[in-house]
Amino acid sequence: MKIWVDADACPKAVREILFRVAERTATTVTLVANQYLQMPPSRYIKLLQVGAGYDMADNEIVRRLHAGDLAITADIPLASDVIDKGGYVIDPRGELYTRDNIKEVLQMRDFMDTLRASGIDTGGPAALHPRDIQAFANQLDKFLAQHGDHKPQ
Repeated sequence: MKIWVDADACPKAVREILFRVAERTATTVTLVANQYLQMPPSRYIKLLQVGAGYDMADNEIVRRLHAGDLAITADIPLASDVIDKGGYVIDPRGELYTRDNIKEVLQMRDFMDTLRASGIDTGGPAALHPRDIQAFANQLDKFLAQHGDHKPQ
C-alpha cells in the first residue's frame, strides 16, 4: 500500500504526521503538487510535481493509484474517483470516505455548489483546529492498523 497526498492544499500539520508515519511504518508517501514542497530527507517520502492547471494533481493521483492505496484529500470528487478505483480516502480532518458514505458526501458537495452558484453565501470550511489534526492522526493510525501489513523499523 502507498499513500498519495493531494498536497497543494494539504495542511502542513497533516503532512508532518504523514512524514512521521512514513518513517515509522516504512510506507511510501507521495506528495502530488503543482509546486515544490519542503520535505524531510527520507527514502519513503517523495514529491511528484505536476504542471499547473485545474485537476492536474488529482488526475495524476487517480492515474497512479492502485486498489488498496490510501489518498489524503479534502477534494470530494477526487475522493470519489479514488474509491471507484478501489482505494481509500481520509480527509485532513480525519473523515474516512468509503463506498458507503461517498455518494452522500458528493451529493452534499454538489448541493452546496448549486447554492453558491445561485448567489447564496454558504461560507467556507471552518479553520483547521488542533482537534481536527488529532482526529486525522487517530483515523490514520486506525486505518493503518486495519489495512496495513506494516512493520515498524
